[in-house]
Formats: sequence, C-alpha cells, structure tokens
Amino acid sequence: MGTLVTTRSVLHFRDVGLGDVATVGGKGASLGELLRAGIRVPTGFAVTTAAFRQTVEHLTVGGEPVPARVTALDPGDAARLAAATAEIRAVLESAPPPADVAAAVTAAYAALCEECGDPELPVAVRSSATSEDSAEASFAGLQDTYLWVRGADSVLEHVRRCWASLYSVESVTYRLRRGIPETDLGMAVVVQRMVGARSSGVMFTRSPKSGDKSVVAIDASWGLGSAVVSGDVTPDSFVVSKVTGEMKRTVATKTRWHRPGPSGEGVVETDVPAELQDRPSVSDEEIAVLVATARRVEAHYGCPQDIEWAVDDAGEVFLLQSRPETVWADKDHAAKAAPAARPFDHVFNLLGGKRPSGG
Repeated sequence: MGTLVTTRSVLHFRDVGLGDVATVGGKGASLGELLRAGIRVPTGFAVTTAAFRQTVEHLTVGGEPVPARVTALDPGDAARLAAATAEIRAVLESAPPPADVAAAVTAAYAALCEECGDPELPVAVRSSATSEDSAEASFAGLQDTYLWVRGADSVLEHVRRCWASLYSVESVTYRLRRGIPETDLGMAVVVQRMVGARSSGVMFTRSPKSGDKSVVAIDASWGLGSAVVSGDVTPDSFVVSKVTGEMKRTVATKTRWHRPGPSGEGVVETDVPAELQDRPSVSDEEIAVLVATARRVEAHYGCPQDIEWAVDDAGEVFLLQSRPETVWADKDHAAKAAPAARPFDHVFNLLGGKRPSGG
C-alpha cells in the first residue's frame, strides 16, 4: 500500500472502520467498515481530522488564530458573525495547506488513479464530520458533496471547501450557543472514485413512512443520486418484504436527471430522454441485489440503515454510504422514555378508549 499510510494526513478506506470516526469522520469510518464487511464500495481515501487541525493551526485571520477569532464572536451579533465567518472561509479556501498535507493528499490521489487505471480519475469529495452522523448532535452545513472532481489541484481545492463549511454562519452559531470548544473541532474529507451511475438512489431497511422493520424501501431514479437527495425528481418507489419478497412498486415519471458535465467535470441537470421517463430505473434483478445487500449491511451493523447506492452501466450495484436510520429510531427512543401519566390511562388506551365494565 505504501504511500497512503506513511502519514496520518490520509488513510485508505481499507485501513479504517467504525472505531475510527474521530480520525476519518462518520462517512469515512462507514465506508471502511462496509469494505471490511465485503460490501462493494467504490475505493477511496479519507483526508483525516489531523490534516484539518494542522491546516487550521497554521492559519491566522486578521492577525488572530482561527480558533481564537471564532471563540471571541457573539452568536447574537448577526452582522459581525456573518462578516467574520465569511473572512475565515475565504482564507481557508484560498490558503494552501501545509506542504506535507498537500503532498500527502496529492500522493493519495495519484495512488488512487493508479489503482483505478485512470490518470485523471473522477472522484466525489465529501465532508465527513466527526459528529454529523450521530443522533446527539447535528452540525448545520456539513453535508458538502462535490461530484466529478478531476485532478490533484481540484481535489485539494474541494477538500479546502469542505473544511471551510465548518465556518458557515449556521455551524459557528451552533457551536457558540452550545459552548462546543473550537479545539475539539474535527473535519475529515472523503475522496471516493465516482461511479458512472446509470441509476441511483437511497434505501431504508425499515419503512420511512410507517417504521415497519419487515420491509426494505427503495427510492430510485436515472443518473446521479444527487437528483433524488435534493428532491429535484420524484423517484420510483419499491417496497419489498424481507419475509416474502413481495414488492409494491410505484414507477414515477422522471423528467430531470443529474449527469456528469460535458467536460467530464462537475454535474449538470438536464431532461431525461422521453423513452426513459416512464420506465423503471432499476430492474427486478437489480432490486433483488439491492435488497440482499441492504439486509447484509443491516445485519452487520445490528440496526436499521439509511443507505445511498448506485448502479453502473454494467448493472453492478455499489453502496456509496450507510448510516443508522434516525427518524424512527428517535421515535422508538421517545416512546420508550415517555410513560403514561397515570397507570389507568395506559390501561384505558390499551382498551381502545373503552372503560372496563364497572369502571
């Protein structure tokens, strides 16, 4: 493997797992864990929280270190907050990182290009915060994803953009109001081979509508998954029973899709060709593979999952991300934590509102 583990600035997915969230963030740790579990995941590496901290330590804004500048801000002073955070982001996006960090990222990207046989390999560059996938804390603005990025200089530029998102007004306000120290701040960035997605989407190993754990619910559309996640398209919907394999399908009219830009960089939104608009974006065979993969991932993690996936032109299924499902998990937790006000109310509810005879 060589170059990727000679520095803590970068780590290949195959060298990390769930225990490494503090180093490579939630996305990076999950991708490494999926690889270890034998799930097909596009290869890549994580730029570690150590690289972020080393970079920030070297930066000053208006003669002040970045952490001190943020700590001195008043979350109630909106105008000053907006001006200061914009200045910090501009410095972080434009200033070159320390030479050894830049060299490590450049070497890791070159090794990835060699691994995949493409000297200008297109990659996704995604923020991987150490807290974003936890149920306890969600930082605003940490879902930055840049698709179809090519070339080492562009990779470095987009890594810096992900770092800068930590200094959005929303994110800084969140930390200031909750008293989270700037010295505890960590941001990793995932750099992952792009899948030329013919179709993509999300799936849940319990129904997002009802919470039913006996089904896998799949949303699918043509092109890149960003169209589904952003709500730019009404996706096809497939709900498959884990017990019987029965499927409830709703094929939508899909008029827009996200595709690589004409230069092979970035993403453009265009019209779906007329002959594809009303066709299912995944076949029954692909749905079967998706369901089987989802069940393996759920069994590995031991809890319901929220999964991003893609199918390439050859019909190969890849998982791009998996994290614990939170909506119904939070409801389950709240239900267990909230006893009825009086024991009798609980009995009354169980009887469907009918008072027992003699009561």
